Amino acid sequence: MTDRSNTLATIRDNALWMRRRSFEMVHRARLGHPGGDFSATDIVATLFFGVLRYDPKQPDKPDRDRFVMSKGHATGVIYTALCRAGYFPEDWLETYMGPDSRLSGHPNRLYVPGVEANTGPLGHGLPIATGIAIAGQIDGADYRTFVLTGDGELQEGSNWEAAMTAAHRRLSRLTVIVDRNRLQQGQGTEETSALDPLPEKWRAFGWDTVEVDGHDHAELARVLGAEPTDRPRCVIANTVKGKGVSFMENQANWHHGVPDDDQFAQAMEELV
Repeated sequence: MTDRSNTLATIRDNALWMRRRSFEMVHRARLGHPGGDFSATDIVATLFFGVLRYDPKQPDKPDRDRFVMSKGHATGVIYTALCRAGYFPEDWLETYMGPDSRLSGHPNRLYVPGVEANTGPLGHGLPIATGIAIAGQIDGADYRTFVLTGDGELQEGSNWEAAMTAAHRRLSRLTVIVDRNRLQQGQGTEETSALDPLPEKWRAFGWDTVEVDGHDHAELARVLGAEPTDRPRCVIANTVKGKGVSFMENQANWHHGVPDDDQFAQAMEELV
């Protein structure tokens, strides 16, 4: 019980740090996608500080768990997680999206340790993760592969081709997490190209599918850390875009909004 409480406290503290630092990065760079960063922060923090097996001193260690950030535009959340986990020094964050920075608008595995795949063009992450999981299955490896997708991203057909393949091959060590904040660039997902009934679609494709509160660290840790079944798993994480800052929450315009000085100050006051 003590260990679990300590783990949840660590996840909570890191999630807060990640939100504050990623918003500082966006404010400094005048670029970024803070709404999607914040909806995914609790998911990514739970993975890195409560679930994933990795060694930042050996980023390519063969038995590491793999994490693919398919919604690659949300670089604020993945860079802060990797930094906090010890993959690179904190002063790198101050270069975010600057000239010749390693931390560009989309993550690049050649420049940033801990990045498993270059992502950003939507619909690519799950196919890549499926390939990684197939390789592990062929090798008889025990590592797990996790991939985080946006919900609007599921409007890309390549995801469903990968979903069929993963179910057919019974990739039990593959988990997809859907950041279900129901907003994409411009408007809601259901107004753009409706996804519901989303859980039923994943089940129909042969996936072990559960829904969770995407901001509940205990629930996320329980579900993401659960032992694999005999099928790939889909975790639909119901989230709030811009979670944690009142003027950002559930606002589509914060998909790629940039705060002015007053908004930045207000956000720092709320993120405590």
